[in-house]
Amino acid sequence: MNERMRTKVAIYVRVSTSKQELDNQLLQLREYCKKSHWTIFKEYPDIITGKEESRPWWDLLFEDAHRKKFDIVIFWDLSRFSRSGTLYTLQKLKELENLDIGYISYCEPYLNTVGQFKDVVISILSTIAKIEREQKSLRTKAGLNRVKKKGVILGRPSLSRETISTVEKLLREGASYHNIRQHVVYRNKKGKLFHISIGKISAIKKNLSKKEGEISA
Repeated sequence: MNERMRTKVAIYVRVSTSKQELDNQLLQLREYCKKSHWTIFKEYPDIITGKEESRPWWDLLFEDAHRKKFDIVIFWDLSRFSRSGTLYTLQKLKELENLDIGYISYCEPYLNTVGQFKDVVISILSTIAKIEREQKSLRTKAGLNRVKKKGVILGRPSLSRETISTVEKLLREGASYHNIRQHVVYRNKKGKLFHISIGKISAIKKNLSKKEGEISA
């Protein structure tokens, strides 16, 4: 078998909201792997903000990395990989390097070839990504404040204790974020149904881990 065909690649893609944009990233990265004669081991698609350090498919990506299930991680660009700041981004890329797993930024090929200056370039780019995220957050907050002053009630209803307990039970059983989101719904005061968001599941998981940690201590 050709040595290049033995190379197993993990594709990581992330968007905040648009499923269409995620599919566009996947199409390009699949084609890149095909032209490189690499085998795609698995695709890891997150629809969640990049500032979150815990993301369902991101977490699975690094679990599989530690199990040495692939040789290379390819992502669209550094901002899709992480928007959590310079230190965290460098730590995660260094974690891959320590596992002898390569990484490729599709839109930033110089990250893969700059050698001794690689960390400097990554530091600059990840800092820019974080600044852009913070500026976008400030603009969003300004817009929300403007709407609130007009008396508009924003956001989905808070979760009931029953809904939270259901999610906690599913998490303990090892259900994926995707399956939980598909099966857990709740109503607002007008009776409209909502699927629980990935962000709410992530928050419940964090609180659950904290509670169980306090109990075991």
